[in-house]
Amino acid sequence: MESLYLLIPLSVLLVVVIALLFWNAIRGGQFDDLEGPAHRILQDDDRPDPHLPGNESDREKNN
Repeated sequence: MESLYLLIPLSVLLVVVIALLFWNAIRGGQFDDLEGPAHRILQDDDRPDPHLPGNESDREKNN
């Protein structure tokens, strides 16, 4: 019975801390766009940009 005097306040404190962390994540925009990154990775363009430095050899191959 004496252990409940310690465990109940600790569990309430733990719930409050978790709720504050969750509220902070919501306010910070953590859960705003869950599907955007999944769609962007499918639309990723793996071709090198010929205008970037270091791609001169690719341009010479195309000419």
